[in-house]
Amino acid sequence: MAADTIDVAVIGAGPAGLAAATQAARAGLSVVLLDEQEAVGGQIYRAIERSDAQRRTILGADYVAGAALASEFARSGARYAPNASVWQVTRERTVHYLKDGKVSSFEARRVVLATGALERPFPIPGWTLPGVMTAGAAQILLKSAGEVPAEPAILVGCGPLLYLLGWQYVRAGVPIRALVDTTRHEDRWRAKRHMLSALRAWPYLSKGLQLMRTLREAGVPMHEAADDLRVESGIDEDGSERARALNFSVRGVSHRIEANVILLHQGVVPNTQFTLSLRASHKWDDAQLCFAPVTDQWGELDVPGIFVAGDGSGIGGAQAAETQGKVTALAIAAQLGVIDTAARNRSAAPLLRRLADVMRIRPFLDSLYRPRDENRVPKDEVIVCRCEEVTAGELRSFVKLGCLGPNQAKSFGRCGMGPCQGRLCGLTVTEVIADARSVPPETIGYYRIRPPIKPLTLGELAGE
Repeated sequence: MAADTIDVAVIGAGPAGLAAATQAARAGLSVVLLDEQEAVGGQIYRAIERSDAQRRTILGADYVAGAALASEFARSGARYAPNASVWQVTRERTVHYLKDGKVSSFEARRVVLATGALERPFPIPGWTLPGVMTAGAAQILLKSAGEVPAEPAILVGCGPLLYLLGWQYVRAGVPIRALVDTTRHEDRWRAKRHMLSALRAWPYLSKGLQLMRTLREAGVPMHEAADDLRVESGIDEDGSERARALNFSVRGVSHRIEANVILLHQGVVPNTQFTLSLRASHKWDDAQLCFAPVTDQWGELDVPGIFVAGDGSGIGGAQAAETQGKVTALAIAAQLGVIDTAARNRSAAPLLRRLADVMRIRPFLDSLYRPRDENRVPKDEVIVCRCEEVTAGELRSFVKLGCLGPNQAKSFGRCGMGPCQGRLCGLTVTEVIADARSVPPETIGYYRIRPPIKPLTLGELAGE
C-alpha cells in the first residue's frame, strides 16, 4: 500500500465509513478503509459479522441493520485494513498508520474521516473508582464478547444510550439495581419547543418510549431529576478500594443505592482528534455542548480534499452517519471526475432529504438530554484529568495564576498530557476554565492536538 496513491482513504469502519467506502468503490474509485478494530462495524455495529442469533436478538433490530451495510461493503471491491491504527493524517493527505507492529504510509487523493464519537466525560466524585465505567464501554463488552455485569448494576445519567443499554440488559436477563436519570421537568419543557419537529420523526420517539416501557414492565426502579451524584467507595476483602454505592438526591430527598457496578453516561460528542490535529476550523455547538469541525454540505473541511462523515462532524446517529457517508462519497466522485456535478446532485438529492428527515429528532433530544452544568463542571475535589490526576480545584488554581486555556494547563500541571491525550478530559478542562474565567467555552478553545493521535513507540516510528 505504501507505494500506491489511493483515490480515497476512509478512516473508521462504522456506518459512515462503511457507506462512504462502498459508495466510492462502486463509483470506480480505488478505496482503502482503515480501522483499528479487527472487524467492521464501529461502535454502533461492533462485531456485527460474528454475532450469533441470540446476541442479535438481545441487541435489537437497529443493531442487526448493520449486517446489510457490512455485507454491501464486503462486495464493493474496496480494500480493508483491520487492526490498522492511524496515527497521523497530514494536510497534504498522507495517511500514516500502524499495523501488525509496522508503521506505513501512503498518499490519498481524498480522505474521509469517519472516526465517530466519544462518550462525554462524566466527572463526579468517585467516577475513577474501580467498578465505575461508562455505559458505552459496557455496551462494547456486550457486543464484542457477550459479557455482562456479574452483579446488578446502576445506570446513571441521561441520554438515549442509557435507556438502550438498560433495555438490552433486560432482554439479556441482567438484573438492574436502578436507573438514575438526571433529566428534570424543566428539561422536558425546554424540549417541548421542538416537539412538532420531533413528531415528524415519530418512529424514533416510539422507539424511545418502548425502551422506557420495557424497563418499567421489568420492574427496574427508576429515579428522575437526580442531583448531587456521588459514587461511594468501599474496601474489598483483599484491601482494595472500589465502588460500593451511589448517593444522590431527588428534590431534596437523599438516596443511597448499593452496587459494585455503576455505569455512567451523559451523551456522546464528536471525536475531533484528527480534525483538530489538521488545524481545521471548529465551532462551539451550544446545543450539543461540544466543539465540532466546520464543513460544507458535502462534509469537506476547510482543509481541501479532507472530509468528515458521521458523528465526527456532529452527533446524528447511525442512520444519519450512513447517509452522510454516501453524500460525501458522491462529492468525492465528482471532484475526482468519475461523475459530473449534475449526476452528483441528482444522486445526492434523495439522500439529503433523508438526512434532513433523520435529523429532525436531534433538537428535541439535545434539549431533553442536555447534561447538567454540575455534572460537566465539577467541584474542586473531583479529578478531571484521570491520566495525570489533576483535580478541578487545581485547574481553578492555575487560572488564578494566569492560565488562560487548556494548552497552558499542560504547562501548569500536565493536564491532558497522559496516554489518552485529552480524550477523557478535554471538554471538562475547557468548561472548567471557561467557568473560572467567566467567559464562553469558544473563547477558551481546546487542546492543541498533535500527532501521534494514537500511541506509537520510537521503535515503531523508526521502522517506517
